[in-house]
Amino acid sequence: MGGPVSFRPKPGSIPESPGVYRFKDAEGRVIYVGKAKSLRQRLNSYFADFAGLHPRTQTMLTTAVDVDWTVVGTEVEALQLEYSWIKEYDPRFNVKYRDDKSYPYLAVTMGEEFPRVQVLRGAKRKGTRYFGPYSHAWAIRETVDLLLRVFPIRSCSGGVFKRAAQIGRPCLLGYIDKCSAPCVGRVTAEEHRELADDFCEFMAGNTGRFIKRLEREMREAALAQEYERAARLRDDIQALQRAMEKQAVVLGDNTDCDVIALAEDPLEAAVQVFYVRSGRIRGQRGWVVDKVDEVAPGELVEQFLLQMYGDAVAEALPREVLVPVLPPDAEAVTELLAEHRGARVEIRVPQRGDKRSLMETVERNALESLKQHKLRRASDLTARSRALQEVADALDLDQVPLRIECYDVSHIQGTNVVASMVVFEDGLARKSEYRRFSIRSTEGDVASIHEVISRRFKRYLEERSATGELDADTGADPAEEAAEEPGEGLRTPGIDPETGKPRKFAYPPNLVVVDGGPAQAAAARRALDELGVDDVAVCGLAKRLEEVWLPGEDLPVILARSSEALYLLQRVRDEAHRFAIAYHRSKRSKSVKESALDEVPGLGPARRQALIKHFGSVKRLREATAAQICEVPGIGPSTAETIVSALKGQNP
Repeated sequence: MGGPVSFRPKPGSIPESPGVYRFKDAEGRVIYVGKAKSLRQRLNSYFADFAGLHPRTQTMLTTAVDVDWTVVGTEVEALQLEYSWIKEYDPRFNVKYRDDKSYPYLAVTMGEEFPRVQVLRGAKRKGTRYFGPYSHAWAIRETVDLLLRVFPIRSCSGGVFKRAAQIGRPCLLGYIDKCSAPCVGRVTAEEHRELADDFCEFMAGNTGRFIKRLEREMREAALAQEYERAARLRDDIQALQRAMEKQAVVLGDNTDCDVIALAEDPLEAAVQVFYVRSGRIRGQRGWVVDKVDEVAPGELVEQFLLQMYGDAVAEALPREVLVPVLPPDAEAVTELLAEHRGARVEIRVPQRGDKRSLMETVERNALESLKQHKLRRASDLTARSRALQEVADALDLDQVPLRIECYDVSHIQGTNVVASMVVFEDGLARKSEYRRFSIRSTEGDVASIHEVISRRFKRYLEERSATGELDADTGADPAEEAAEEPGEGLRTPGIDPETGKPRKFAYPPNLVVVDGGPAQAAAARRALDELGVDDVAVCGLAKRLEEVWLPGEDLPVILARSSEALYLLQRVRDEAHRFAIAYHRSKRSKSVKESALDEVPGLGPARRQALIKHFGSVKRLREATAAQICEVPGIGPSTAETIVSALKGQNP
């Protein structure tokens, strides 16, 4: 590496306009994205005094080999472009907020014909209303159990709902009046949706009108001497009041805000958020982040606001966001959030009163979260570093294997043969790099390993050739070739010139691990030798005794059972095994469904799919009568009789 001096832009070439810049490594991957009011001032700060920079910034600059930039018109445009590039390129040196745990949400699937209430984690789905997040799933279930007395909406899965509709009998919740049983037609779709709307409105904080309505109905029932109904309404009121008591009142009834607090040290920071709606704490969530540079608290807040609200639905943005310090470009961030929400958003620092007291509570939570995270991570980082070094020492590698790829083959008696490729970088799974293969060879596991390694590295060589790296390896000068084609410039290694995104197989591993013994390891090495790839190490990990086999060696490498190296290789192998089995099962399931109906003459793909969709499985289709099969659109009496005859003659 020539260091930052080797790619420093020429004096006067950097504009003074606002814009966004990208640093790239030797493989062409974007490793850092930043924005600036003045690109010239900001970029010059990286090259002016290298020794005075933060150690992590120095690491970023020594890793980078190029920098480019895009000029924009306003600071708001710079914020938008910076967020888009961080999301697209996932740069390794940028601030990334990671959940310190997976938080459950109370979700209502309003996009379905009959909305369902359930507990969900992970990515949010379109057409679903979310409330929370909550600290514990049991807290959501207790709340739902109370509210289903008053708002008896569906909470069952799709399979249970469909089964109840087929047999004409509701599940247990329908009998104990905790579900209005739309599956059997006790209420219409419109009436059920009204219940779901009321449930969502209550969860959103509009609680007063429901309690007043129930109190009025209770008094009317008592006057009419309907004492049993009045008692039930009394119990419903108490259930709503207990559900409300679970959510602490901290601010005025009309206050909607998110309270954000930071706790940091020189290397990391923790963020905690309390969600306050209608004056009540509706949920809590935490994140942790590695500080790449000497980032000021205001810059951390700015990055957090962009990442937290960038993909959120407009309804998730509150009217007010309380922060510990204002971001440097507070006006631009406020304008961007207001545009996203479609209404005014205020970002401010609370100075006194209840909001200041609540901010102090959130800060204490953030500090405790950082302490807990550091306790967990201290052993984790040490163990990963030790594991990678132990692997390098045991296999006599020239360098620590920062990128490990593992391959596994899955099949049942040679049918539906598939293979998986999983990737671990710095000892952590990188799932976006996982790949799966349908194997063409029918000659056993060894041949399958040879095939999948050959296919993967053929793609790697093709993409190196497309970017001009192979020419560079053989002595040709890519700069001279680029000069012969005006206007094209140098191609970036590993990057597709048309899309600007990393190619799928552009980056080689330091170590290839195959699931198996000496035969599988030898097959992988042979495949690499045939392609002329000699800078990738290979080993096999046999399941029976957890022996590590190197190609061409008569004896295995025995790692200590308690070693971090063996634990890492086992995790990599087991992940490849899991990924391969998941693909094999999906492929086998699809083939089983299709093969059973393929034997039926005159039955095309559309009608086969319609039959499976209607009955749910081939097993249920076998049990159906010809009259029941005729209920499927497009299936006539003669075709139904043919299907029954064909399936009855097959073994289930």
